Amino acid sequence: MKPRLPSAIYAIGATSLLNDASSEMIFPLLPVFLSSVLGAGAATLGVIEGTADAAASLLKLASGALSDRMGRRKPLVVGGYALASLVRPLIAFAHTAGTVLAIRVTDRVGKGLRASPRDALIADAAPRELHGRAFGVHEAMDHAGAVVGPLLAYLLLAVGLGLRSVFLLSALPAAVACLVVVVFVREARSRPSQPVAAVAAPAVAILSRPFLGYLLATILFALGNSSDAFLLLRVHDAGLPAQAAPLLWALHHVVKSTTSAKAGELADRLGRRRALAAGWITYAAIYAGFAFARSGWAIASLFVVYGLHFALVGGAQKALVADLVPAEARARGFGLYHMCVGLAALPASLLFGLLYQRLGAATAFLTGAGLALSAVVLLPLSRKE
Repeated sequence: MKPRLPSAIYAIGATSLLNDASSEMIFPLLPVFLSSVLGAGAATLGVIEGTADAAASLLKLASGALSDRMGRRKPLVVGGYALASLVRPLIAFAHTAGTVLAIRVTDRVGKGLRASPRDALIADAAPRELHGRAFGVHEAMDHAGAVVGPLLAYLLLAVGLGLRSVFLLSALPAAVACLVVVVFVREARSRPSQPVAAVAAPAVAILSRPFLGYLLATILFALGNSSDAFLLLRVHDAGLPAQAAPLLWALHHVVKSTTSAKAGELADRLGRRRALAAGWITYAAIYAGFAFARSGWAIASLFVVYGLHFALVGGAQKALVADLVPAEARARGFGLYHMCVGLAALPASLLFGLLYQRLGAATAFLTGAGLALSAVVLLPLSRKE
């Protein structure tokens, strides 16, 4: 019989499910809203999504360091979910791309506050040999919310509501997510004592050579991993109707949700690096497919299968962080990881948007595929000596 995961993992997962249901009522419709309603192009979309992710990056490091100093995770997790829940539905009132940018940045600031403490909370709750499974289960529940959200958006559009009304109604699951995290998420009151010098030391001082190697490989991959909004834009450009976007986004997350837990267990059995390399190679293959696919439904099919990449890397990438960073600096380790990924998001999305707009979709997608394969080559640098 497999050992059971602590209940805290499922409580955090339920919070993520509800929060993602709210977020994903908006995200698959955002490219259509920007292009059709506000008249913005692919480059503007790249600026908005890249800036939003980059803005959260430094906060992920700061919130991780603060969490380690406090010896607490939950207050920052609650604050992060609350901030995002309050501002996200305000996109319903946006009339310029600049307003959308401001709202998306504030939304991602909320994610920046909660992400590192939340991941550390998961790693604290589960034993090391179950880290892949614990993060895989969390990813599965998170992605389940990303199935519910687009389906709710599709149903609301189908009954005749407009985009702005759908955005406004996203406030409801967000409010329930805040309630769940306040009432049901628990953390251990006692944590191993931490030397003052270790807690106060700058994050750079706790880096090991394997962790640095892992961060370098992650940054290279992240530079080719632009916003998924471009995939939705590709679907839209292929001639499929706006109503298809939330359905495809939901199917994409069905793949993520149904395969993430098993993929996390696989990472525990076969090794984090092997699972991560498989996920990055899968990403490169699918992006190459996007470059050469011509029909709308071929692009849509690739978009759905794209979820396999996330399943393979979701548990493995965070479990590897927990493996390479000392327990007393765990939140800072996750903060550095998230910061590197987030800071790469802006140049990644800017590069992709410019290539897409000026040289075509094929060039943009092939560039992303090439960077992913290059990251696989660097991954052995994360091995311990």
